[in-house]
Amino acid sequence: MVKATQLRPGMIIQHNGELHSIFAVEHRTPGNKRGSMQCRLRNLRTGAIADHRFRAEEFLERAVLDEIEYEFLYGDGESYHFMHVETCEQMELTREILGEATDYLLPGLHVKLEFYEGKATGVILPDTVDMLVVDTEPSIQKATASAVTKPAKMETGLIINVPPFIGSGDKIRVDTSEGRYIQRAQ
Repeated sequence: MVKATQLRPGMIIQHNGELHSIFAVEHRTPGNKRGSMQCRLRNLRTGAIADHRFRAEEFLERAVLDEIEYEFLYGDGESYHFMHVETCEQMELTREILGEATDYLLPGLHVKLEFYEGKATGVILPDTVDMLVVDTEPSIQKATASAVTKPAKMETGLIINVPPFIGSGDKIRVDTSEGRYIQRAQ
């Protein structure tokens, strides 16, 4: 069992007697009401996508899946290619299976693919990924970390907010669970 607040994109849960992949998650706390997790779920059997709101204190059954380590090779738009780290066997997955995880896939990245009854159902990303900033406003010299941020486009197309001292060409560490800037990468 997993608490609703621990849901992350790519997880597989049992909901209404069917397996669902979590495509997107947003934690909502409206005013004086109780918090909830707004989730976009994809039914693994039918492929249908639906939105569902879970109470923050609700527990959900996580599907038991096999996790096998793969290396991400490359993506060509709709297909993403992975290689088994031990057998060198290659596998191709679509954007529909991977969901928002495609924003963090860089060539050479080691991930764990989840399998249910022999079929790939999702991906588990590392907690952080070092990414290159390809486009942002010019950096401000001698700027210190503050609450002020600016949008920056990463090499995969992901757009996140970064501090003003980050410029194009800098490598930064990104939190994959929340899609946020952590620090400059060495």
